[in-house]
Amino acid sequence: MDLDELKHQALRIHTLYDRHNQRERGRTWTRTDFMLGFMGDVGDLAKLVMAEEGTRAMPGGRAALEHELADCLWSVIVLAHLYGADLEHAFTRTMAELEEKLTKGHPRESPA
Repeated sequence: MDLDELKHQALRIHTLYDRHNQRERGRTWTRTDFMLGFMGDVGDLAKLVMAEEGTRAMPGGRAALEHELADCLWSVIVLAHLYGADLEHAFTRTMAELEEKLTKGHPRESPA
């Protein structure tokens, strides 16, 4: 699945959540609500990583870790949409900047 397909699926779920929240709570999530939800997911992810590393007990194992990673990716895609950010362009630009910074003055490593 490419990024456009991920975005399409993520935004479809976003729309379904909007409908659900409107029906159940009388309002949809704001951008701040999405950010706070993302922070909660990152906290859950941190606990699951600790469990994966053996420093904490958490139910769910690998499946829970993968679920939380997917939740975090969904949140990033939705937040990018809500703020009008071109995630693909921003990612490509940021990776190029990081690569330049990390390889400056060092010969490029050849792929294995």
